Amino acid sequence: MVAEAADVLRIGKHSFRSRLFLGTGKYATLDLMNRALDASGCECVTVAVRRANVERKGGEPSLLDALDLSRYAILPNTAGCFNAEDAIRTAHLAREFELSDMIKVEVLADPQSLLPDPVGTLEATKRLVKDGFTVLVYTSDDPIQAQRLEEAGAASVMPLGSPIGSGQGILNPRAVRIIIERAKVPVIVDAGVGTASDTAVAMELGAAGVLMNTGVALARDPVAMAAA
Repeated sequence: MVAEAADVLRIGKHSFRSRLFLGTGKYATLDLMNRALDASGCECVTVAVRRANVERKGGEPSLLDALDLSRYAILPNTAGCFNAEDAIRTAHLAREFELSDMIKVEVLADPQSLLPDPVGTLEATKRLVKDGFTVLVYTSDDPIQAQRLEEAGAASVMPLGSPIGSGQGILNPRAVRIIIERAKVPVIVDAGVGTASDTAVAMELGAAGVLMNTGVALARDPVAMAAA
């Protein structure tokens, strides 16, 4: 069923009818990835710039070669960055290769917890907004940090439900609800969303959308999970 215009999600100059965003990592094969994306009905997929070989080094193909770029909007992300400067450089690399004006900012505190670094995240957001990017930003479920990121110019804030890859769902629904109630920009729940019921909880809280990767890519049947 086609969504009504009022249900369109707008982020910067971009519009999406689907409220589901999917990651492109961790799939067993690129064919499986494409079948899952197709089954999901998503319109926007995230691509880790540092892992997708966008420069096609060594003559190796890029993940982008496997995606239907006429069908999916690309949301480059700065996954694997542990300070603001690396995230900023990665965002500009994505711009150099004309992937999108959008960038999903991820500045992680350490490789063990994979929790966002609040200081580095805010610094990178301010710089990239100033540089003309449409910034969607991965953050903790701290309502104050989310508010500061919005004030810095983020076009969307993306609070974690639980740590990346944990599949624990939304551990602090009250905090996520506060973020949603206060925000004047779309709130997309990101990380730890492992099941269809987790997605339903996020939407019931009032989220504008949900981003999933591990919960789909590592599911027993990724295509069926994406369709759910």
